[in-house]
Amino acid sequence: MVLDRAWWHVRDRAQRFRQENLRSGWGMLVAGVAGSVLLYSVVSGVYVSSEPDLLPVQTGSALPAGELLVRTTVDVASVLYNKPGGYLSNDKFPPGVFLDDMPNWEQGVLTQVRVMVHSLNHDFALSRAQYIEDPDLAAAETAFAVDSHSWIFPPAEHEFKRGVGALQSYEQRLQSNPPAAGFYVSPEALHNYLDEIGVDLGKLSTQLNAALPQADTQLADALPVQQTTSWWHIDDQFYQARGQCWALVPLLRALEVEYGSQLRQHHAELSLRAAIHELEATQQTVWSPVILNGSGFGIFANHSLTLANYIDRAHLDLQDVQLLLSR
Repeated sequence: MVLDRAWWHVRDRAQRFRQENLRSGWGMLVAGVAGSVLLYSVVSGVYVSSEPDLLPVQTGSALPAGELLVRTTVDVASVLYNKPGGYLSNDKFPPGVFLDDMPNWEQGVLTQVRVMVHSLNHDFALSRAQYIEDPDLAAAETAFAVDSHSWIFPPAEHEFKRGVGALQSYEQRLQSNPPAAGFYVSPEALHNYLDEIGVDLGKLSTQLNAALPQADTQLADALPVQQTTSWWHIDDQFYQARGQCWALVPLLRALEVEYGSQLRQHHAELSLRAAIHELEATQQTVWSPVILNGSGFGIFANHSLTLANYIDRAHLDLQDVQLLLSR
């Protein structure tokens, strides 16, 4: 009897030991998987969150009218899905699902791509004599109008590629001899485009300044007031503005080449270059790990206000270009 009880006691302890080890093993496995996913998300998130450098604009050789602008638009749009990590705004898995700075940057770039494609379709390539819409540009405008967060049926990046293909088809038709597509270097088209991006720059400045506390004024009840941006969304506005400014720099450089003679004739070339210089300044490296919202002359920087300052000055320079072109 004594031996039997001892045997059962030993076997019971052995079973409990195996069960505890099994639970401990599963716990270690779960912890290891979770740690690996977290480490992957952090490392890959840092990698894919790096903003691309400003795109160069090739101006060495003479090109048909419009080709440089269309090629630059293609290069800007292609970055949306060709950069490290691809297009992140519609991601449903790590690391993209955990990120917000780069997706907001992408939305800023996409905004200016849409503006340029719309202007190509309705201003630069539209003959005022016949008002015939170019089929490739119409297809490109429809493609880029897709829901930017769509991840299936259709995936947004597939539509962007379709839009880029339509722009490349239009570019090839510009290269044919004689050209099978139209591009009209008219001051009115440039004026209309600058009007559109002027509205966008004004909105960006207002949104960035909304990160500051709103001062009470006697006119506060009579005027519409931008709602103060919460601390959690300051970086969203900041990176969306950075994306728009990043896209505008090469597009305006291409327009400077396309409209070179007219800009010099109206003495507007320096104003356009000044606007490009201010937009280039918005792409300076952000050394802080978070977007700060310091107040007044305190010890913390105010990144939103600094960016808004550059955007305001670029906006004023572009308004000077419009004024000089209209004379």
